[in-house]
Amino acid sequence: MTHTPFDQAMLNRHYASFSARVAAARKALGKQLTLTEKILYTHLHPESPLKSHVRGKDYVFFSPDRVAMQDATAQMALLQFTTCGKKSTAVPTTVHCDHLILAEKGADQDLRSSLKDNAEVFDFLKSISNKYGIGFWKPGAGIIHQIILENYAFPGGMMIGTDSHTPNAGGLGMLAIGVGGADAVDVMVGMPWELKMPRLIGVHLRGKLSGWTSAKDVILKLAGILTVKGGTGAIVEYFGEGARSLSCTGKGTICNMGAEIGATTSTFGYDTSMGRYLRHTGRAVVADLCDSIAPDLTGDFECYQDPGKYFDQVVEIDLDSLEPHINGPYTPDLAWPISQFAKAVEEKAFPRKLEVGLIGSCTNSSYEDLSRAASIAQQAVDKHLRAKAEFTITPGSEQIRYTVDRDGILSQFEAMGGIVLANACGPCIGQWKRHIDDPNRKNSIITSFNRNFSKRNDGLTSTHAFVASPEIVTALAIAGDLCFNPLTDTLTNDRGEQVRLDPPSGSELPAAGFAVGDAGYLAPAQQDAPAEVIIRPDSRRLQSLKPFSPITTAELTGMRILIKAKGKCTTDHISMAGPWLEYRGHLENISNNSFIGAINAFNDEANKVLNFVSGDYLTVPDSARLYQSRGISTVVFGEENYGEGSSREHAAMQPRFLGVKAVIVKSFARIHETNLKKQGMLALTFAHPSDYDKVRQDDLVDFQGFGEMKPGTPLTLLLRHADGTSDTVELLHTYNDQQIAWLREGSALNKIRKELQNR
Repeated sequence: MTHTPFDQAMLNRHYASFSARVAAARKALGKQLTLTEKILYTHLHPESPLKSHVRGKDYVFFSPDRVAMQDATAQMALLQFTTCGKKSTAVPTTVHCDHLILAEKGADQDLRSSLKDNAEVFDFLKSISNKYGIGFWKPGAGIIHQIILENYAFPGGMMIGTDSHTPNAGGLGMLAIGVGGADAVDVMVGMPWELKMPRLIGVHLRGKLSGWTSAKDVILKLAGILTVKGGTGAIVEYFGEGARSLSCTGKGTICNMGAEIGATTSTFGYDTSMGRYLRHTGRAVVADLCDSIAPDLTGDFECYQDPGKYFDQVVEIDLDSLEPHINGPYTPDLAWPISQFAKAVEEKAFPRKLEVGLIGSCTNSSYEDLSRAASIAQQAVDKHLRAKAEFTITPGSEQIRYTVDRDGILSQFEAMGGIVLANACGPCIGQWKRHIDDPNRKNSIITSFNRNFSKRNDGLTSTHAFVASPEIVTALAIAGDLCFNPLTDTLTNDRGEQVRLDPPSGSELPAAGFAVGDAGYLAPAQQDAPAEVIIRPDSRRLQSLKPFSPITTAELTGMRILIKAKGKCTTDHISMAGPWLEYRGHLENISNNSFIGAINAFNDEANKVLNFVSGDYLTVPDSARLYQSRGISTVVFGEENYGEGSSREHAAMQPRFLGVKAVIVKSFARIHETNLKKQGMLALTFAHPSDYDKVRQDDLVDFQGFGEMKPGTPLTLLLRHADGTSDTVELLHTYNDQQIAWLREGSALNKIRKELQNR
């Protein structure tokens, strides 16, 4: 299978200049470079000079090569993009419909139900992609990360994606980073993308995998070493003979789950396994380009010879002695070598009976994964074993599904009793309508997915979810027993015989090549072709955005306090997720969850604030709307690290939509502070954090100095108390000239639209 790769012109430009850009970076930094540094420094935006940037300290601007979005997060990102006035995205962009398909009965029925239930969202995403030159992958085409690996990922590139497991593309030598929708909009409109220069963690892989051990066990082992926070603010780069011995898709699995240790992303240097994968997926021309500059697509030799000199932290893992691992429950970093797991099950009183085994997903649905797991399923049939647990298979893409069906792999799973689910995220992200006799009964499931937090897969706190390789999941599903160790134990078959499962066998890539009938891709219309964005007038899930109006000086006088948040106030407190996922494309409706999780400092209650128009206690959204209807602007106060958590842009857009003009806190989570700025709001901090205590429930609030606002100059806040007294409070800000321009125009996107109109 050979075809012209997507965005071939961009790839030609990338590789034609890559070596020269690496040489310039090596000269500027005066040292040999890791692969991570090569990619970062060759993707600097012109606003960040080519010089050594301090890891873990300096904020740096980058120019990613492409953007990818899944259907849940793409809705608001694309609605925002429509307000900037551009005719097409500044970089190649794709949309993938994988999050909204609910798994219940099987692939065909589940896909039909989803197409019906989510028709208006899918129609909108298809139409808006068509209008703005965005590649669209329709429902059933597959999971975003598998599609990216098969079609778009390329060694030495940088991409961002609106999903935390975007790093999967590191299996093809990219720096692929998961971001929020606001960051995606920045890149799509041509703005620089900001990131704190990451620390570097080097993982030296020695030896070679064998037997029951798989690439999945590398990241399960590493998660146990580094924990869920150990990679925070860092990029993980794998190297060594062990790294080169892994398949490309095995590398992808490892990079995918780097999100579970908090890593910014993970990557591997270009090698022959990546070349094989590129050629098998029809991209021989890309493989040829990479082969011609291969030394520049991996870390310099000296970096791997003396890693302690070039990495901030070095971890060594010996693949020869690595055991299969099972991680969990409730956290992906509770790592158990399989030889110790049965003892842990007994000592920790985990429910021993295994009720469901689930394989596939974006993390482990490659041809290699499924063929190795299928070899275990075939053994069950051949050795007269019946699966004791339910068993499901989630192909990562239609190309994978079609190919493994052609090669008889799906029939092997079905003969064992497996159910094939749609090519979508499904149970991995909680889109699973699980049928269980008693939802309160403690039970155990095991998956080859990436996350296993409480309620993650089926919404049940009673479920103990474990993570392992597809091979181990399949073996345990056959046994129906968490204490079964396929490396050492036997099972009783239908004939009463004791039989042992042999180690799995499979193929890295299909001998007959990949094949597919309809991959599920829809190319956008040619530029300037008429195209309409489809939003139903009566939709409860989608709503066109109107540009925000700039804040005026008059609006900053006589303001009321919407809420004074006490303690932790994350983006989930500001804009709760869960059932509100349905309204992510409808700003008015999702605004009904604004601050409903925040604690009111004046009464220690959630979602109950005193409104001085009605004189009654109201929900926070109702109070905001009442003030707004009377032309009264509002202000929000908070404490330390306000807005931490997900970089969800809704947490900035919703207060802006409800008439909040300013957010004043002791300190901000940086990304949320930036998101507020992009929406044309005032994001300010107390010069003296103790001034938070001066804010009273009945205050009228006035700003002073807004009209003359400039970088580095504080503003003044006047708190007019109901008893006739007042307090004057000094407020600091971090706005630069460009960000003040966003404020004056009403938002960053308004500023871009104005610039386009003035050209």
